[in-house]
Amino acid sequence: MVLKSYRKELWFEVPGRRGFVNITPQVESALRESGVREGLCLVNAMHITASVFINDDESGLHHDYDVWLEKLAPHEPVAGYRHNRTGEDNADAHMKRQVMGREVVVAITDGKLDFGPWEQIFYGEFDGGRRKRALIKIIGA
Repeated sequence: MVLKSYRKELWFEVPGRRGFVNITPQVESALRESGVREGLCLVNAMHITASVFINDDESGLHHDYDVWLEKLAPHEPVAGYRHNRTGEDNADAHMKRQVMGREVVVAITDGKLDFGPWEQIFYGEFDGGRRKRALIKIIGA
């Protein structure tokens, strides 16, 4: 058995400060490109103010996440965060990322992502307005 390794970057520019992007189709495409039939797929945000997570693709849930995260770590007042004394205004985005997570790992079975019901992969942006990326790393046979 020959172990394969495949790497691909996805690039995003979310126009608003926060947003969620369903990246499942891009990850499935990368899996097909990799030729891996059995293994693992890692997807991680490559920026410390963004996240990758798995959940349902339901707009009400995404709205609820946005409201909940803003209550947990409100953007304003910007002066309320020590980190923002560095000239940044994104301390809240770092905290939102910490809660939502950096990465996901999904099993690959018979050439497909081995999801449970309703599971999809999302890129979560908490400090948008500039280009950012996520990494897909697929390993298997």
